Amino acid sequence: MYRNGLMPAEAALTTRIEFVVELARRLHEYGTAAPRLEDAINHVAARLGLDCNILSTPTSIVMSFSDRQRPGSLADVTQVVRLSPGEVNLERLCEVDEIADRVIDGQVDLVEGRRRLRDIGALRPSLPANLLLVAAYGVASACVAIILRTAWPAVATAGLIGLATGAIALGAASRPNIAAAFEAICALLATLVATAIAVYLVPIDVRAVVIASLIVLLPGLSLTTAVRELSSQHLISGTARMAGAMAILLKLAFGAVAATQLGALFGWMPPPMPAASVPVWAEWAAVVAAGLAFAAMFRSPGRYYPVVIAAVVLGYVCTRVGGIFVSAPFGVFLGGLMLGAASNVFARVWKRPGALLREPGIILLVPGSVGFRTLSFVLERDVMLGLDTAVTLLTLLIALVAGLLFGDLLVPPRRKL
Repeated sequence: MYRNGLMPAEAALTTRIEFVVELARRLHEYGTAAPRLEDAINHVAARLGLDCNILSTPTSIVMSFSDRQRPGSLADVTQVVRLSPGEVNLERLCEVDEIADRVIDGQVDLVEGRRRLRDIGALRPSLPANLLLVAAYGVASACVAIILRTAWPAVATAGLIGLATGAIALGAASRPNIAAAFEAICALLATLVATAIAVYLVPIDVRAVVIASLIVLLPGLSLTTAVRELSSQHLISGTARMAGAMAILLKLAFGAVAATQLGALFGWMPPPMPAASVPVWAEWAAVVAAGLAFAAMFRSPGRYYPVVIAAVVLGYVCTRVGGIFVSAPFGVFLGGLMLGAASNVFARVWKRPGALLREPGIILLVPGSVGFRTLSFVLERDVMLGLDTAVTLLTLLIALVAGLLFGDLLVPPRRKL
């Protein structure tokens, strides 16, 4: 019960609006897609006695509010919030979700709830958290190289480049001039290092190493979210997010192609790829290790690490089984279906956001590498091969989004996040 004895809907209009605006800001900051953010804000606003019309895009939120106790045709207050595109932070998302629940239930008053939301936004990652993130970049890259069935030298190279990418990511976070060209720098570095190692040290599959080392930068998750927003008629957000994902792909492809041209200028011609590859058992061990790395990269709460790893393994197993017995798109559809349903079951049972399972679980399913290859082929003037991979990209995107939507039909979500 509140200290002043008022229930949420009885508080001052300005106080209620301030809480909802701060909540929307935090949900956006921690990577919530437009459909779920808008549904969550409408739900919270209704519980607080407000009518809210909200429009969420990757870089802004527009909200208009009116008090249900004083119905009228015009909004009482309109708020426009300008934001940078959010990044998935599952630990912060859980904390924000818990604060919203406690405010709605009357356990925390609106002023205190808003203060807690602002405190969460002011938090900065500690040094151990940043070191863990850099290590996660390296582990994820090495694991993807194993999943692509490269040889052990290629795995080591991908892991090394992944660590360098993580270090650059930390530096770019506080330097806007680096952040603008971050993806191009990483793609240039990854391609040059992989090519140099293939020429001077040991033969490796350069293309596979580059894709594995850049896996954490490929906007497959953004592409999937964009298509899902478009399919749910959130056209402004979906179009903007699609454009942002394509811009990232262009920077990655440009960096890789520029490095390839530099290598040709230096006379670097990688030898034929080795036939040897990692053993089969290493692939499944890599999937588990990748799940651990993705949990760290998405900053999942420590107590949910086993669930996150299980979600990654579930999605990969479904994709492999469906791909073997039917086709690759069906495997992606099956993986999306199972992860969508499992995340909704988790949200119902544990009363926490289903994104804890859904976001890390689909990372091995999203076709970001296919989009990267598409633009690489086009920039290399192999247009027909680029068109062929573009069709593959579109097919996989549709299959994954359809799987997630059917997962919501199989187990309807009770929670908005």
